[in-house]
Amino acid sequence: MREHVVPVLYFVQVHLLCATLVAGGAWALTSLPRASVTTKFWVWTAASLNFALPIGGFIDRFGAADFPGARQVGSLAAFDLRLAQHPLLAALLCALWLSGAILMLLRLAVRIVRERHERGRDALGAPDFHVRGVPVHITAGRRGPAVYGMVRTRICLPAGMESLLSRRELDAVLLHEVTHAKRRDNLLGLIHEVAQCLLWFHPLLWVTSARLALYRELSCDESVLRASQGRWLVSALAKLAAPESSLVLRSAATSLVSRRLDRLLAPAAPAANRLLNGLLLVGFSVLLLSAVLLTVAHTACCLVPVA
Repeated sequence: MREHVVPVLYFVQVHLLCATLVAGGAWALTSLPRASVTTKFWVWTAASLNFALPIGGFIDRFGAADFPGARQVGSLAAFDLRLAQHPLLAALLCALWLSGAILMLLRLAVRIVRERHERGRDALGAPDFHVRGVPVHITAGRRGPAVYGMVRTRICLPAGMESLLSRRELDAVLLHEVTHAKRRDNLLGLIHEVAQCLLWFHPLLWVTSARLALYRELSCDESVLRASQGRWLVSALAKLAAPESSLVLRSAATSLVSRRLDRLLAPAAPAANRLLNGLLLVGFSVLLLSAVLLTVAHTACCLVPVA
């Protein structure tokens, strides 16, 4: 048993170490002020997927035992060997991780079921109209606007929104939501949440979650700004977030309204520097590739021996 568990534990540790370096690099690179928020969103998305998908392990499977410079991380290997010699401590640590993962997965499942139940009360028939190929449904609920679905995405607007907002305000809101839908943000978000459930103990997963949520919204707002509809989105958000409004924004959207308004209301700034965007993407790509190769180099030739 131990000869199988120890190598797996060792690989997970190396993967998380390299993924941590990638997330730290993402934090530094996305701190550049002149880069596009959409570019920053994709950097954080890649950092999130790097935690969730251990690409280095797949490369190992295709025969990388002779990878140049391959060697194991001595401190991690020694820790795993000592842990293997204390099965009670190993069992306690495993139980702690498993308990946290189960609680987090249950929490996620309950939220998904609750959202499905809320949507189930609004039977969706044929869409009321389409925006840029995305179906839009007018529902009887009070919560929205929102994008539902992972692959076959659709936008749901609560009844009454069209009377609360002007036509231009509604167009700005729909453009924001269409960006979410076409980008499959719900699917990307679910992948990150599952990884966060399994790696609940890693603080950078929680940091990544917060940065993803922020840049997800700001990047969709950026598409509205590019269409010169920023002021209409500002007035729409003001109406939807007003206490007297009969409609309810989603909790995630509500918590970020002030950050979004700050950006939307900021004086016109110079356009994002394309060269800086390109350098940011190249720098992050090099960092990500290096992390994958480091994972391979430190795990390909060295299944940790068990004493």
